[in-house]
Amino acid sequence: MVIASELKGASVLVTGGTGSFGKKLISTILANNDVGKVIVYSRDELKQFEMENSYGGEKRLRFFIGDVRDRERLIYAMDGVDYVVHAAALKQVPAAEYNPFECIKTNIHGAENVIHAALHNNVKKVVALSTDKAAAPANLYGVTKAASDKMFVAGNSMAGSRETRFSVVRYGNVIGSRGSVVPFFEKLIADGATELPITDTRMTRFWITLQQGVDFVLKSFERMYGGEIFIPKIPSTHIPDLALAMAPDLAHKIIGIRPGEKLHEVMCPHHDDYLTLDFNDHYVIKPSISFFSRPVDFSQNALGETSQPVAEGFEYNSGTNPQFLNVEEIRELLKHAEL
Repeated sequence: MVIASELKGASVLVTGGTGSFGKKLISTILANNDVGKVIVYSRDELKQFEMENSYGGEKRLRFFIGDVRDRERLIYAMDGVDYVVHAAALKQVPAAEYNPFECIKTNIHGAENVIHAALHNNVKKVVALSTDKAAAPANLYGVTKAASDKMFVAGNSMAGSRETRFSVVRYGNVIGSRGSVVPFFEKLIADGATELPITDTRMTRFWITLQQGVDFVLKSFERMYGGEIFIPKIPSTHIPDLALAMAPDLAHKIIGIRPGEKLHEVMCPHHDDYLTLDFNDHYVIKPSISFFSRPVDFSQNALGETSQPVAEGFEYNSGTNPQFLNVEEIRELLKHAEL
């Protein structure tokens, strides 16, 4: 686990704090950092009630009911906040295809509201969660997150003389998160299914555990100057291998790709090769715009870690990823899934 030294005594707000990622992030911060206060900002009162009860009166924890679509509420919630993790989003690909306006309101207008609220309150640093679907997007969810990424990067120019800095963390599927294929398969298996549905035998995906995602976000607070898109180096799997690892005796039924899905996901698109830096355990996509008030050499991050530019035409693609998990390795990874 990562302990972010700059969180000591600080106030942290997490949008979407009752989601899978938000809950894991908050438990990690409270357990491993001498943080001053953690604010859970979300719109589900029942989940907040259950989460508050699970902590048994933790005095550093605060709960704000609110939607990222509500700028005024966000401004009020961020009063006195030092750090923000923006995890709230509408994430389901088919649902976004059928409900585009709702997805836009949350993922684009909500991102704009987070940026304005952070600037209004002189928040020190904001890390926004993104997705592999934002790189070379082929569905509405990916398009909205690509727009959100651009907005958070540009927020550093909007900051002007303020100290507020914005960066983005982009990663792939989270093992065991709500709505992912792993708990879906688990339920089918538990219900006695005789076969597992596979969209396409060629399909690949990037995978990361919740704890790895949380640790990477916390590390990004220490690495960031503002304007970077941080991308961890993580393994890929073939979806049929995932099904085989979970249920070796079940047959597979090919059902076809769902609306908005891709065969393979991308985290560093080839058209950003001239902006992409290769660090030891992650990539960084530099901002394509200049921040005139503060020229930055992104080849060395704030922790002193150094990088090399990637080769021309480089693309970080789940189908050509040099790190693929076999069936036994997938089973080992699944042990860390928090279903």
